[in-house]
Amino acid sequence: GRLSGTELRTTILLSGYHSESKAKEYKHVCKRACQRAVDRLKAGALAVEAVTAALVELEDSPFTNAGMGSNLNLSGGIECDASIMDGKSLHYGAVGAISGIKNPVLVANRLLSEAQRGKLSAGRIPPCFLVGRGAHDWAVSHGIPPCPSEKMATKFSLSAYKRNKRKMELAEKLDTGHNQTKKRRQSCENENGSGCLDTVGAVVVDLEGNVAAAVSSGGLAMKHPGRVGQAAHYGCGCWAENTCNMNPYSTAVSTSGCGEHLIRTMLARECSTAMQSEDAHQALLEAMQNKFISSPFLASEDRVLGGVIVLRCCRCVEAPPSQNIQGILVEFLWSHTTESMCVGYMSAQDSKAKTHISRLPPGTVPGQCLAIEGGVCRLSVVE
Repeated sequence: GRLSGTELRTTILLSGYHSESKAKEYKHVCKRACQRAVDRLKAGALAVEAVTAALVELEDSPFTNAGMGSNLNLSGGIECDASIMDGKSLHYGAVGAISGIKNPVLVANRLLSEAQRGKLSAGRIPPCFLVGRGAHDWAVSHGIPPCPSEKMATKFSLSAYKRNKRKMELAEKLDTGHNQTKKRRQSCENENGSGCLDTVGAVVVDLEGNVAAAVSSGGLAMKHPGRVGQAAHYGCGCWAENTCNMNPYSTAVSTSGCGEHLIRTMLARECSTAMQSEDAHQALLEAMQNKFISSPFLASEDRVLGGVIVLRCCRCVEAPPSQNIQGILVEFLWSHTTESMCVGYMSAQDSKAKTHISRLPPGTVPGQCLAIEGGVCRLSVVE
């Protein structure tokens, strides 16, 4: 439909497995994150600020595997990954395996903004990606308050850790050789029910047509300490790129799913590149099928698990033409091979966000089939 006024759009992602019993909580957090981003956009913030605000809301929810309530690793600790990309400057900031920080996306965003200020003393290049203790210390030195890891754990994440630990101990007693290898291969799929794949992300376009994307995750349940998933990796967790001479469309992408699968396919950047084709729906379908499910880089995998939200936009001519009205055609799509994906979306004109839990068709196998949906809207900015 045609929207008028200063219109801006944000789309939120929660991918993985979403039980019917928790559907209401997932939808609520998506709505709050959309509202938080739109509030910032209405106040004049650029896309990168709005996408950060959405991610903070998602990280603060105890129901998501990001920030508060993140999965516990093999040692019972919490290590988070996050990244953000600004389509205007093309700068990126990320943290990996960071502990003791409640909102990892704030550190990623600060790395991005500090990098935009230019070189450090003695001509040193500022970092864009920090990990572990170094990331924590850098965050604290830049005014981001620490938070003890034990305060970031929830009753749900602690009980899931105890349950998973018992399962692992039992499996290690029973399994040897071939069986153990087989179990390890299946582990990413079987952890779905305990929040294995529910990375959070968002994509935003502001009234100037700038795009931004961000993603945050606590990582796989029972992961090895120090493991860094796609949420921190360049081109894997998120991607944002404003239109330029080479690209007719601005694109923003955020991914979720099994980090190792997303890293080895660089899915965020692949989807962004695909979105330069005229037919967005067909382009995303082909990218998910050819660059992900059937990717030669994942030929040894039985099931390839992931999901994406994609936003693309371009300036368009209003009819009738007017000197003071600038149109932006926005297409937003989502696709996933995971069992389900919760999506929220909202423009500045909407009184509240719309949410939807997308599920694979009945009888299909997660990791081998995909779902794809989306919509189009025309945003009119009165200048």
